[in-house]
Amino acid sequence: MGARWATITAIPMRTDDLLTLAQWLSPAYPVGAFAWSHGLERAVGRGDVTDADTLTNWLEAVLAHGAGRSDAILLCAAHGTEDVTPIAELAAALAPSRERRMETVQQGAAFAATTRAVWGLDLPDMAYPVAVGRAAGLAGLPMEATVTLWLQAFVSNLIQCAQRLLPLGQTVGQQVLHGLAPLIASIGQTAMQASLDDIGSATFAVDTASMQHSGQYSRIFRS
Repeated sequence: MGARWATITAIPMRTDDLLTLAQWLSPAYPVGAFAWSHGLERAVGRGDVTDADTLTNWLEAVLAHGAGRSDAILLCAAHGTEDVTPIAELAAALAPSRERRMETVQQGAAFAATTRAVWGLDLPDMAYPVAVGRAAGLAGLPMEATVTLWLQAFVSNLIQCAQRLLPLGQTVGQQVLHGLAPLIASIGQTAMQASLDDIGSATFAVDTASMQHSGQYSRIFRS
């Protein structure tokens, strides 16, 4: 587990590769991402997230110290290896709550099923970031673009969740996403050079929100 990945050399993307990644990570790809809030619904319910500023702070924590960084490392590990079974098992074990485990496992299974049907890849059901990383590796898609767009899609979905929970307009939501772009790019670069031993998180408020969500009186999301 201590081995690190090879140094990445930037290679211009082919148009076909770009279109494939755009399709896989589009909100239209049938993984059901819209149904999962990653604990954000509970964070809003208990007053942790109330506006664009507190949403930005919450997303920065998720990206830099939570699942954003960890999932990015898992994705890159899956991209660069043939045997993804231990990586998939680790990804499922890292989920801090039952709902978060369902979130990653069920989205991953949906992604794998659609990608098998359309691209014919040998892609078993597994946790979502591992499935995306493995699919990208099998399809010869560049790691840097895959992990960066994965992170952007992840954050974009959470912003859309926030827009359903808060009086947060679409333009403000895009401003939040644009402001997080440098952090997304930085985490993607770091993940490509990391090993599985570098995985760790310290987002206690996010994790407890996901644990408490199942007991929330009124819910519109599954996590």
